[in-house]
Amino acid sequence: MSSAEDEKELTLIDHLIELRDRILKSMVAIVVLFLALFAFSNDIYTYVAEPLINALPEGSSMIAIDPTSPFFAPFKLTFYASFLLAAPYILYQLWSFIAPGLYKNEKEVAIPLFISSVILFYAGILFARYILFGFVFAFFVSVAPEGIIVTPDINSFLSFALTIFLAFGFAFEIPIAVFLSIWAGLAEPESLAEKRPYVIVGCFVIAMFLTPADPFTQSILAIPMWFLFELGLLAGKKIRKREAEAESAAKS
Repeated sequence: MSSAEDEKELTLIDHLIELRDRILKSMVAIVVLFLALFAFSNDIYTYVAEPLINALPEGSSMIAIDPTSPFFAPFKLTFYASFLLAAPYILYQLWSFIAPGLYKNEKEVAIPLFISSVILFYAGILFARYILFGFVFAFFVSVAPEGIIVTPDINSFLSFALTIFLAFGFAFEIPIAVFLSIWAGLAEPESLAEKRPYVIVGCFVIAMFLTPADPFTQSILAIPMWFLFELGLLAGKKIRKREAEAESAAKS
């Protein structure tokens, strides 16, 4: 084996070792946060379930069908909360691993994208917790047939809440997806702007699947999604304008 091949193999091994170390650091961060939050697991569950608890009729409460649910439901939620809180550190480890292979102009774009993606994901979760949940649970309770006592199971609620959190977290990444598609040349700002009516309809269709079947609640999700699309389109136009100015300056 030639020295060049030896160097290539060593470089690959070094990269794999670095990747392993960064994955281990990320896992340690999640475990440390989990251990720190475990004592407050019941409080965390109550905080997430508070909109549902407030919407329940007087005298009604949540129930635990499975005998192990009172322990495992808060346990599971605390683990997910630890992962979400560790997300910035995990993304930092990911950035530290891939940054050396990026060009300077790519780093100038990638850093704001990393920061924006984290902020938007958290914003989607907070939007679901503080705005959507109140309307959704009030609607579910109000449409219960007469004579039916609404007593949600804590495991079922947790599955519903986690699904909504992830759905809204990823839905709020729309500006990043639009910007990347423009920056990578997969779409032009003008062509996306022409498809605006289809985008608006698509936002309402997605909201229809993610929220209850009432137009007001669907609009609470669809309108922000449309706004986020416009935000990504605006950022894409700016990056294209900057690239055009750079090309003109280089030619002159």
